[in-house]
Amino acid sequence: MSRLRASMASIPPGRPVRLAKKTSNLFRPREPVTGALDVSGLDGVIAIDTAAHTADVQGMCTYEDLVAATLPHGLIPLVVPQLRTITLGGAVTGLGIESTSFRNGLPHESVLELDILTGDGEVVTAAPDGEHANLFHSFPNSYGSLGYATRLKIELEAVPALVWVRHVAFTDADEFGRVVERVVETGQWEGHRVDAVDGVAFAPDDLRLTLAHWGAGPRAGREPSDYTGQAIYYRSVAERDDDLLTMHDYLWRWDTDWFWCSGAFGLHNPTVRRLWPRRWRRSDVYHKLVGLDRRHGIVDRIDRWRKRPQRERVIQDIEVPVERLGEFLDWFDAEVGMRPVWLCPLRLRNGDTGAERPWPTYPLEPGRTYVNAGFWGTVHVGPDAPHGPVNRAIEAKVESLDGHKSLYSEAFYDQETFDRLYDTDNLNRLRDRHDPDGRLTSLHDKAVRQH
Repeated sequence: MSRLRASMASIPPGRPVRLAKKTSNLFRPREPVTGALDVSGLDGVIAIDTAAHTADVQGMCTYEDLVAATLPHGLIPLVVPQLRTITLGGAVTGLGIESTSFRNGLPHESVLELDILTGDGEVVTAAPDGEHANLFHSFPNSYGSLGYATRLKIELEAVPALVWVRHVAFTDADEFGRVVERVVETGQWEGHRVDAVDGVAFAPDDLRLTLAHWGAGPRAGREPSDYTGQAIYYRSVAERDDDLLTMHDYLWRWDTDWFWCSGAFGLHNPTVRRLWPRRWRRSDVYHKLVGLDRRHGIVDRIDRWRKRPQRERVIQDIEVPVERLGEFLDWFDAEVGMRPVWLCPLRLRNGDTGAERPWPTYPLEPGRTYVNAGFWGTVHVGPDAPHGPVNRAIEAKVESLDGHKSLYSEAFYDQETFDRLYDTDNLNRLRDRHDPDGRLTSLHDKAVRQH
């Protein structure tokens, strides 16, 4: 910890404080910086308590490494974000989500306490109660504007070795939403317990809801499927009624092909796929290739050569109340036209605390079911592309539907709207206390001004 404090002190005043991480899951363009915060040595699992079902983990530990440590004990975090290199600290100071979020909420809701390096160079321990309770509750979605998590104590849950999944087809988004509500309320479907839920909207009249059951279910005794080779998981969602996966492969089912985005690199072509080493079929490799393209403008040059309109990158995850999902998808099809769209229900796990805004920096309403819609690609819009017209329209539509947007990618909100959506007044009070010299970049500056 002394090395971390020394690294913080060595960064000159006025220079952005940023983590020196090997990987990133952010999609906001950022200027390169030198002298970033040295977090080497903060990427491990400290301890696993198999009796209490808890783990102490360093902030830069990836979920891939954490799962590798817990799964041999039949345990996993309550929410395991879908990409291997997301870190525990990143999933909490940002926002993570996955198919268990309909019953376990978001990753920060299973945090029991955490140590935070604040802007004044101190490390404080924050918990739901006590002196730093407001810092604890405001930290999720603060993206480093309040500090960086160096240690987290989190809850784990017991799981079996296999997962049985069912893919249920729908032709109407409203009916899809009604079934989601029923599953969230009852925790079961057609007589079987449901432990995890997500879905894919392939087309306006082709939506698939994937219901996962911890255990082999009716497929007991059969060999689990393997989607790390020639078969591609997202295609199986549309092609199969049910399936069996190992717990390990279920957790990382989306990482191998970065959902379906690996197709941009030719990996949906069987020949290319055979030649592409398995160890490189993972999200962090694809992310580096995207970064290479953004630095050198490779795709933009090809578009100019082919006389195509300039592209706007539309890489977003948003949440809308489940009853507004159909309305959002109808608008999205008409105005954006990007498919597939990933759909993941979520509900605050601790929604019965009585607090109106239990997590003020990302204020979902307790007791209300939302659906995350994730869409990642580009849209040809012409010379206005650098100004983000499609992204701006998405922000306005989501707000009109009483929804929210994650901030891992580009954002275009004006200051007044941003302040209202992400409770900037509360963040400023905490920054005045823990970062009086303003060493850390504010959330608005990180999310909006620095793109």
